[in-house]
Amino acid sequence: MNLRKVSRITALAAATTLAWGLPTAAQATNGYLSHGFGDKAQGQAGVGIAWAQDALAAATNPAGTAEVGERLDLGLTLFRPSRSADIVGNAFGADARYSGDGKKNFYIPEIAYAHPLSPTLAAGIAVYGNGGLNTDYHTNPYGRFGAAGTAGVDLQQLFVTPSLAWKPSTDQSLGLAVNLAWQKFSAQGIGLFAGFSADPAHVSDQGNDSSTGAGLRLGWTIKPVQALSLGVTWASSIHGKFKKYSGLFANGGRFDVPENYGLGLAFTPAGAWTFGADWQSIRYSKVAAVGDSIAPLLQGVPLGAANGPGFGWKDVNVVKLAAAWRVDPTLQLRAGYSHASESVPASQTFFNILAPGVVQDHFTLGGTWSLAGGSEISSFIGLGAGKTVKGNGSIPPGNPPGGFGGGNADVRLKETILGIAYAWKP
Repeated sequence: MNLRKVSRITALAAATTLAWGLPTAAQATNGYLSHGFGDKAQGQAGVGIAWAQDALAAATNPAGTAEVGERLDLGLTLFRPSRSADIVGNAFGADARYSGDGKKNFYIPEIAYAHPLSPTLAAGIAVYGNGGLNTDYHTNPYGRFGAAGTAGVDLQQLFVTPSLAWKPSTDQSLGLAVNLAWQKFSAQGIGLFAGFSADPAHVSDQGNDSSTGAGLRLGWTIKPVQALSLGVTWASSIHGKFKKYSGLFANGGRFDVPENYGLGLAFTPAGAWTFGADWQSIRYSKVAAVGDSIAPLLQGVPLGAANGPGFGWKDVNVVKLAAAWRVDPTLQLRAGYSHASESVPASQTFFNILAPGVVQDHFTLGGTWSLAGGSEISSFIGLGAGKTVKGNGSIPPGNPPGGFGGGNADVRLKETILGIAYAWKP
């Protein structure tokens, strides 16, 4: 690769990183991780482990960097979530519906470049939003319990992923990527929980805090027969810590990006159709801040303590299905559906008013138009079907300090996602 191309890749990564410095945010879809990367994959519910279509493929499976040729992809996604919570049966008079939609629209840019170094080796870089979470309650759901002001949280995750892929034979690829992660977090309006914290001064209203970390993503694809591709991918957890919120998150503010892995296939029978499927597992339970139950809080273990209370999320397993139809040489249409296991148990909804990542079903449609000279325009629309998790014994009974008057919190989320992307190919 010559110096000009190296400079181009570096400049693209820097430009997108600067763009992420603007006041944008993401709330992703399978828990708080995105359901897919790149407009083509997002138009088919995220299917991409064995089906590389653009330079963002490395975000899913770095082996795909060797499958897409030289190309530059630039995309922008509009994410519009609707989040709310109902409190019912509470002795302190908190019963009401609360809207978390103080901010409605989120714009998520992404950019990636892939370049073959030789017939058997390719390199690339991708810059994208890996995930996030946002709620903004102008009427504070915890107001009756002593909280004041607007309540909510804002989590953003930016990944820069350089990748290298090697083809040991014409029918398989091996990929290695480094995930360089930057996270930003803030929380407000939850000061009442300071009385339950090991570090009361670092629970709420501390402004933005950030962390950086790095991890690995590995991948492999193989074609046992010409019409069938199989793939496997794994990403390590990435260490993160928000010191300004050391009294909120377990282990003194530690907040890791969870380990995740998956399997995929793509099948192209004779004709213009391709069918694909992915299975993915996201290990939220291994991140104490997210996976630990709130139950220890009621047993005297404070927030922020070692293996302290958390949001009680379970691991999420996702099944994704997709089909694409090449209508003619200039137009391809695609569709997808995914189903995720529920992340938030009914017993954990009181704390998850702040983080209602409960959507399970996604439906998507997309298309790509090939233009003269090799460039492409892709777009997609996605719907995260509305889902409510009804609490079951979720608000502790009794009076403070051990209780909050009983009843339940029901949390709800639905999503609309729109994206458009431009691709340049020599």
